Amino acid sequence: MRSRTIQGSSGRVHPLRLLGDPALTEPCQEVTAFDGALERLVEDMFATMYAAQGVGLAANQIGVPLRVFVYDCPDDEDRRHLGHLVNPRLVEADGPVFRGPEGCLSLPGIEAGTPRHDHAVVTGSSVTGEPRTVTGTGFFARCLQHECDHLDGGLYVDHLTGLRRRRALRAAARAPWAAVAGASGR
Repeated sequence: MRSRTIQGSSGRVHPLRLLGDPALTEPCQEVTAFDGALERLVEDMFATMYAAQGVGLAANQIGVPLRVFVYDCPDDEDRRHLGHLVNPRLVEADGPVFRGPEGCLSLPGIEAGTPRHDHAVVTGSSVTGEPRTVTGTGFFARCLQHECDHLDGGLYVDHLTGLRRRRALRAAARAPWAAVAGASGR
């Protein structure tokens, strides 16, 4: 991908898919063409993520069923992690499990204490097909796990149980966007 001062600066903002949209529940397909269309997708994903004030975005959140995600996320030491992964695979999720606040651009305005491992390693490639390994701890590890879940057709609410899950899904059903999105708990 060409070097730019700001990722997403030439991208187009896409509408986000919200809870209840079938695009969020299907596993995404492997990317096979590393071309200009893939570069445009990544640029559009950055533009969309920044417009929505997120720290990560998976391709299916804009209705594209491909294994791609972008991120601009701090870790617990406030170090910035900026990048993208094509065909990512979560290869390690270990260390202590912490229940921390987690939200999602596909469930705007709703957060819940979600258990995640404190360390994650994801392998994949760049838009040009170069192999990449990304390691994260703390909040960034949470982000990596969250985005990989999306590409497998999952949401953070799938990790919730009991009262936390019921509260999050009830809040989603009552959210202003629910009528438009057809939000329903899975």
